[in-house]
Amino acid sequence: MPKTASLRPGRTALADPLTSLGGLLREWLPRQRWFAGKDRPVTDLDLSSMTELFPGCLHLLVRTGHTAVPTPGGPPPPGDCYQLLLGLRDHPSPRLGRALIGRAHEGPLAGQWVYDALQDPRAAELLLERLRRPGTTGALRFEADPGITVPAGLPPCLLDVEQSNSSLVYGDSFILKVLRRIQPGVHPDLEVPAALARQGCTRVPAPAAWFRTDLPQDATLGVLQPFLPGASDGWTLALLALAAGRGFTDEAHELGRATADVHLALATAFPCDTGGVRHSRRAAAAMSERLDAAVHCVPALRPYAPGLRAAFDTLAGFDAGPAAQRVHGDLHLGQVLRTGGTGGDWFVIDFEGEPSRPLAERRSAQSPVRDIAGMLRSFDYAARTRLPWRPEWALRCREAYCAGYAARAGWDPRRDHGLLRAYETDRAVYEAVYEARHRPDWLPVPMAAIERLSVRGG
Repeated sequence: MPKTASLRPGRTALADPLTSLGGLLREWLPRQRWFAGKDRPVTDLDLSSMTELFPGCLHLLVRTGHTAVPTPGGPPPPGDCYQLLLGLRDHPSPRLGRALIGRAHEGPLAGQWVYDALQDPRAAELLLERLRRPGTTGALRFEADPGITVPAGLPPCLLDVEQSNSSLVYGDSFILKVLRRIQPGVHPDLEVPAALARQGCTRVPAPAAWFRTDLPQDATLGVLQPFLPGASDGWTLALLALAAGRGFTDEAHELGRATADVHLALATAFPCDTGGVRHSRRAAAAMSERLDAAVHCVPALRPYAPGLRAAFDTLAGFDAGPAAQRVHGDLHLGQVLRTGGTGGDWFVIDFEGEPSRPLAERRSAQSPVRDIAGMLRSFDYAARTRLPWRPEWALRCREAYCAGYAARAGWDPRRDHGLLRAYETDRAVYEAVYEARHRPDWLPVPMAAIERLSVRGG
């Protein structure tokens, strides 16, 4: 059996491991795509738990502390808890060059070369083997759906894409999402697909295996799901259509139907909020708060703020439309897959929601219009990737998507323009902040929508 060490939080009890790893991790963490505190230097590291998952591989939950920096709209956010799987070797390995974190020079691991174990094929293979065998290892609990068989010996491949987590594909059969930023409570990427599978919804791949911990309480660490070989994401398909000068309306119509299927299943699987205008007021107030913070981050928003706020004021008095329910939370063309070419089925993936928002908020009931607005904004993004801009392409996709949604849901999102405008506005404000921070060259895309939406009737 692997040796384990479950340690209590606190610097005194955890001084020895951090003596070896602290300096390496302070430099390595901010360079990772999934690290949320890039603008705040790491000053402290506290180890919540450490488990030797198998010989030569440590599983760590590390909490970061940061230098306080001025933050618009309030105090700086606290540090976060991150999941790390670290490989240890006596000698450096040329084939693992990209995975190298560094060499420990002091403490109990002095002289050891430290790697990101998820980039080591052998470590990734052993992780799958552990997922195939439910049970407990140290602070970790491994669980599985007995109705899904996961074969042994599937070769791993770490996906080299920019995202907030790390994903391993095993033999074109399964995909493992390893969560990086860990929060208390069951994660939507486990909770929602499992609930939809119980409802018989086939639009979302069901969890095959997963692992969790009670440090922090009942936190999800990773989820293994069936992989859809040969599937293409909606963003790629949309860009191919644009490049070929083709429309995307048939695909958008079917995607609208698929979205409605998922929403209908979610409304059955989870409680709904029938608060009507009360929920609208809360949603509008939250949108206004996000706009206030966004104006501090993106000064270009300031001239449009009164018009944008008017959209939220309209929402505050809204007492129509569908009830609030569980939703995807971050739906766009990159979060849907289509199998079997142009005539295939659409699947919805990645129910994490917007990673920057608290987990409790992402698990709360929200208007399904939020998902619809996210997809409509995604059509606009796709259309603007090519010059000259094709606004009519995006408009036709919007109409087809909403028509497909209405055909399945029995409710047309175009019917309540004020409701849709408010959620599109909130999404465009979020996009403006994201682009200003991460991709300034893309800022004109949401700003064009901001200009349109700031005008009543836009």
